[in-house]
Amino acid sequence: MLVALIFVVFPFCMLFAAISDMLSMTIANRVSALLVATFVIVAPLTGMDWTVFGLHLAAGLLVLCATFVLFALGGMGGGDAKLLAATSVWMGLNMTLLQYLVIASIMGGILTIAILAYRKSPLAMITSQNAFLRHFADEKVGVPYGIALGVGGLVAFPETPLALWALERLSA
Repeated sequence: MLVALIFVVFPFCMLFAAISDMLSMTIANRVSALLVATFVIVAPLTGMDWTVFGLHLAAGLLVLCATFVLFALGGMGGGDAKLLAATSVWMGLNMTLLQYLVIASIMGGILTIAILAYRKSPLAMITSQNAFLRHFADEKVGVPYGIALGVGGLVAFPETPLALWALERLSA
């Protein structure tokens, strides 16, 4: 049951956030809440040491503080900030968190460049009414960074302590 929760909840939340941000330019609070609640319930049941557990929560709090500043300065959306912090709880205060942040940043840069180029192309005018592409074409809206966060989270996920624990259980 724990293995299934680990392998279903995190990837589902990352995919849901990415698709939701692409379609509506919003990431629901319940996605971040589900990520944090699932971690808080599941991690102790896997035998995670309380110190390590605390460091995972500290990672989320540290990232939340940093992203709150970015949000206040207008450099990041609120849903993105909360998702980044909630995902950081799963990563922990270790190299996996750094890997996640680097991958999400690179993906975000690629996404931003691609969207800016798309908005300048004639294709943007043709597809501006398409449900999947309308936010990409609209120069008045930002970049749906939840896509980059979702991809970064999915790439880094196999290195997280809970995923490693679950993989160990499957191979036993």
